Amino acid sequence: MGFDLNANWDTWVQFFQDNWFVLVIALVVLWLVIRIVRTVVKWLIVAVIIVGIIVYSGYTLDDLKNIDLKEIGATVTEKVKEQAISAMAGEAKEATFTNNADGTFTVKSKNVELTGTPGAGEVKVKFQGATLGTWKIDDTIQALITQAKTNG
Repeated sequence: MGFDLNANWDTWVQFFQDNWFVLVIALVVLWLVIRIVRTVVKWLIVAVIIVGIIVYSGYTLDDLKNIDLKEIGATVTEKVKEQAISAMAGEAKEATFTNNADGTFTVKSKNVELTGTPGAGEVKVKFQGATLGTWKIDDTIQALITQAKTNG
C-alpha cells in the first residue's frame, strides 16, 4: 500500500480546519507542561498528548505502519530538486564562476552552488547549503555555468 503525500496532506489540512480549537488547547497545554514541569514526567505528559492527538485524528497504528518512508523520501527529494532547478534558472544572472586551484570550478548564486571538474559531465550540487549529491550536467545546469562565466 503506497503513501500518497498529497492526499495525506489534504487529510491533515481538513483535520486541522475541523479541529483547530482542540489543537490550540493541546498546544497551550503542551507549552505549559514544558515550561512548568521539569522532570521525566513532563516528557511522559507530552507523549500522551501527542498520542492523544494522533488517536483523535483517526489514524491507527496500522495506518502508520503502512507509510512507505522510501516513497516519502523520494517525493521530498524530487521537490527539492525541482526547487534547485528553478533557483538555477532564476539566479543565473547573479551567478559567479570561479576556477579553483585544484583544477575544479565553482558556480555560486544566492541559493545554489555547483562544483565540478571541466569536461567531467557532472557537478556536485548544493541548494541553500544542503548537499543534493552529484548531478549530470543537463541543459539547465549548463546554462547556469555558461551565464556565470559570462557574468565574470
